[in-house]
Amino acid sequence: MTRPAFLDALRAGALVFDGAMGTALYERGLLYTRSLDEASRSHPEVVRAVHAAYVAAGAQVLLTNTFGANRYRLEPHGLAGDVDPIVTAAVKLARETIGARGYVLGSVGPTGLMLKTLEARELEAIEEAFVEPCAVLAREGVDGIIFETFRQPEELELGMRAARRVAAGVPIVASVSFDAFGTAADGTGPAELAARIAGWGADALGVNCSDGPAGVYEMATRMLDAGLPLVAMPNAGLPRRVEGRLAYWATPEYFQLYAKRLFKAGVHGVGGCCGTTAEHIKKIASAARMRRGAAQAAVTDEAETDREGGARDLPSVRAVEPAPGCTVARTSEKGRLGALLGVKPIVSVEVNPPPGLSLDKALAGARMLHEAGVDVINVADGARASARMGNLALCLRIQRELQMPTLMHVTTRDRNVLGLVAHLLAAHELDVRNLVVITGDPPKMGDFPDATAVYDMDSIGLLRLIRGLNHGFDPGGKPLDAATRFLCATGAEPAARDYPLEIARLIQKIEAGAELIMTQPVYDPAVLDRFLGDVAPFNVPVLVGLLPLASYRNAEFLHNEVPGMQIPDEIRRRMKGAGSGAAGRAEGVAIAREMLSEVRDRVAGAYIMPPFGRYELALRVVEGLLT
Repeated sequence: MTRPAFLDALRAGALVFDGAMGTALYERGLLYTRSLDEASRSHPEVVRAVHAAYVAAGAQVLLTNTFGANRYRLEPHGLAGDVDPIVTAAVKLARETIGARGYVLGSVGPTGLMLKTLEARELEAIEEAFVEPCAVLAREGVDGIIFETFRQPEELELGMRAARRVAAGVPIVASVSFDAFGTAADGTGPAELAARIAGWGADALGVNCSDGPAGVYEMATRMLDAGLPLVAMPNAGLPRRVEGRLAYWATPEYFQLYAKRLFKAGVHGVGGCCGTTAEHIKKIASAARMRRGAAQAAVTDEAETDREGGARDLPSVRAVEPAPGCTVARTSEKGRLGALLGVKPIVSVEVNPPPGLSLDKALAGARMLHEAGVDVINVADGARASARMGNLALCLRIQRELQMPTLMHVTTRDRNVLGLVAHLLAAHELDVRNLVVITGDPPKMGDFPDATAVYDMDSIGLLRLIRGLNHGFDPGGKPLDAATRFLCATGAEPAARDYPLEIARLIQKIEAGAELIMTQPVYDPAVLDRFLGDVAPFNVPVLVGLLPLASYRNAEFLHNEVPGMQIPDEIRRRMKGAGSGAAGRAEGVAIAREMLSEVRDRVAGAYIMPPFGRYELALRVVEGLLT
């Protein structure tokens, strides 16, 4: 199969870039006091080993070891006249390592000069300094040129102008770095700078370096509106000096979390900058594989729509014949929750196991909710990737002691296929049979940063596995002695930035057996109206997610820090006006009640996530609205 051109592959999305070169060479014994670019000639085996480690980890794009290969950065090492041989050697190493499996981008970094202090003739000299490496990169056949870590917009413009002079037709990726305040050196913010770079003729945009994944995520998502493919390559956090050496602290699992968020937000390529290793790239590649699978399904659905010239078929559960002697239960036959769906409005409230050994507080909250008329209790699976008691224990105690149904979240993060099957069959035997099937966030930096994520499958794969169990088959297709009777709910994000892909994945989930949709919290009536209109033809009940805001600070955090959460300016103004404490909580409840009131005739009920364990707020949200 012919490999697509680099820009086509980047536009397709979920492309994995490599990680750090400079810090990797440093870790292999090459000191910063020497020219690391020159190592492509003097220590080719070391540079090749770095490239090979990234390719083995799943990188599809290698950047040449030429970040500082310009006359200004080479001059202190007596190498100002060696740009051509250094760049030539670097391209050869990268190309030999990745071969036809991926792409090679020529890396061009800034000169290190402060342009504001320079005269016109000196700026012309800088442009000529960029001409030299760009000409060699084009001659050696790179798939693209990437300008990395540019803080001064005017210097980036000079570099791009030089590349267009001597590398016509070679794609240009313009990657910038922002300070802690989210601005370039001249005070320009990411959205404005992205528009300017697009006007200069860049083929793709990028954000790299900065202070780690969270900062790069914020900057990158603010550049998406420029309409160009976007690449994000964060540092592994800020470095610390340990025993005379620089060390970076952002874990590979933390990178996987943000790689998922970046891909989901619409970023097309993700890699690493300073401090990242092959382990970081391996986690990014894992997130990319999950994303590519979902994107391929969306492309297939779209192609089917185009061929037919009409709307996509409504999703339906794939026909599966039950195992001999097994009967497949209908949703209404799956316990009390199944019987209630469509008969009365459902109120579900989330109660999670607390840290530690005692479930008393969680049980007291569940008891209060039960006595107030709540229909079902949701119990998360290791909420926020934290170390807590398994949710099966709390579900079992709630069902036995309170005689009310639970919805047990099951993620694919912590168990391989064998572990998932064992967990599910144990839950079924204990009569915990209502499930919320989700992929789950990766472990991130915290008390257990070395915890390993498993991800043998995503939520769609797990729904298919459970559909097999419900038809009397194990994952290998071997008949069981009976069929399980799991009721499966799935999550949806009405405010997803890549909304078409979110709907495409939801269709896959329904085809895989999801019987109930539970949304993420929504604060914009227009967003929720669009979603409910789009899913109405699916004929699957929806529980609208509501998270009562606790304060203005809480609202700002959710809006700025949590992917998929969009809180309109008017709502945030209301929370700011209400202040904190009881008044802030009362306003948060009022906002949630307004959202529920808008859609109560279009949903099967509400799924309330009370902030900070304040279960009484959940009751105030639904009071008098769902009866």
